Amino acid sequence: MDAGRLDEGLVSLFDGESLAGWHTAPRTYGTLWPGGPEVGEVLPLADGYFDDAVEFEAVWAVVDGAIEGRQDPRKRGFGGYLVTDQTYGDFELILEMRPDWPADTGVMLRRSSDSWAGYQVLVDHRESGSIGGFFGHGIAPFHAVPFALNVERDDSGEPIGLIEDDPATSVEPFTEDKRDLLVEAGSAAEFLAAWKWDDWNELRVRMTGAKPRISTWVNGVPVATLDAATLEYPHYDADAALELLGTRGHIALEVHDNDPLVGEKRWAPTSACRWRNIRIREL
Repeated sequence: MDAGRLDEGLVSLFDGESLAGWHTAPRTYGTLWPGGPEVGEVLPLADGYFDDAVEFEAVWAVVDGAIEGRQDPRKRGFGGYLVTDQTYGDFELILEMRPDWPADTGVMLRRSSDSWAGYQVLVDHRESGSIGGFFGHGIAPFHAVPFALNVERDDSGEPIGLIEDDPATSVEPFTEDKRDLLVEAGSAAEFLAAWKWDDWNELRVRMTGAKPRISTWVNGVPVATLDAATLEYPHYDADAALELLGTRGHIALEVHDNDPLVGEKRWAPTSACRWRNIRIREL
């Protein structure tokens, strides 16, 4: 994954003062893949989930020059997206992120304007999470990651840094077949050496092609590359994904909901994700 030049043609997507150029959307679900079952048919969502997800969607604000996303304090457990008004095709996206622990967030790419579908760069800053890997929303639920993460705690139980997840105690075990979905996969050791705990970290994403090739770097360290044209995964069809998403789509930041499988280990009541210095170069 060639780092390339980062200093030409970058346009800011965030003015540091307002959410101009962005709009909010609730985190609701659709089908698992084009023509497939609804997520609610396979995931045990609570009665009234979809109504509550709309009424209590994530709260977004600008705080100290950064975008901050939280679950709605009136009724926690539901998520949402902050979505660019404009759509983008091929691009390089560079931003800084600072998620609390635990906060399961991410960056949606080529997100549809009227559904949850799109490619997601994971920023799962929680137990057994992945940062810089990929997930398929509405195009087949592939989980393409090079490694999984957990947290190191001090003697009082306070989190003090990231470590590699232990498969023996994992809530979402990492398996080599997840790594094999990637055409390039970075090492946990290099990622952990570069990650800055309780501080700002830079995420860079490069996305090119109608059936896109997507690469990620964190603090300049290569993390993962997905080739959507050659990806093989149950129910994933590159042509169907292209027909659904097209060659352009929205970019979106995520606040995850607390699903019945992981609960508050996915998003703690006091957690927030923060984003700043969001810049893009169209290719």
